Amino acid sequence: MKKIITISREYGAGGHSIGKQVAQQLGIPFYDKDILRESVKASGFDTELVETEEEDSSRADSFFRSLCSISSAYYRDSQEAIHDVQKAVILRFAQQGPCVILGRCADEFLREAGIDSVNVFIHADDVHRAVRVSALIGSTNATEIQKLMAKKDASRHTYYTRYTGKKWGDSHNYDLTLDSGTLGYDLCVKLIVAAAQAED
Repeated sequence: MKKIITISREYGAGGHSIGKQVAQQLGIPFYDKDILRESVKASGFDTELVETEEEDSSRADSFFRSLCSISSAYYRDSQEAIHDVQKAVILRFAQQGPCVILGRCADEFLREAGIDSVNVFIHADDVHRAVRVSALIGSTNATEIQKLMAKKDASRHTYYTRYTGKKWGDSHNYDLTLDSGTLGYDLCVKLIVAAAQAED
């Protein structure tokens, strides 16, 4: 039985790659932060976001547009507005059936909505992460890589805490916490797929 899977991850731990492979093996949609950003753009709240790749969001266009007919002036700031839109988008995706959703507090949003999901946190040691980040940004500058890793993780921690009241990365908040540096991507994929197919 396939289930909805949420993946939270440290920067450079390979969460995106692992999540995409899980979705491919299960034959279900994979929603990453770029798709969510496109959803926000479609809402009209984030008009300055530049589209960098082609996205197929046609099936949800009417939903996004009706959702965001509310004036953004209603919100205290743009982050609040974007957060609310992303939450609605995530719930909409989840209601459509099994899928893999990357980041953006999806685990807590689904819990609050009473939607069952397998919630995963992927981490790795700094060495493994630095190697991946180096490849991602095309730099071997150790100081630059360390600063970027710290900045990205701090941002994710702050965002998660602000909107869930919980600690990002705390094993108590997830069904699986996997060390991709020790286990390797392939084994992480197998473990997540097995959890998603397990009978209740």
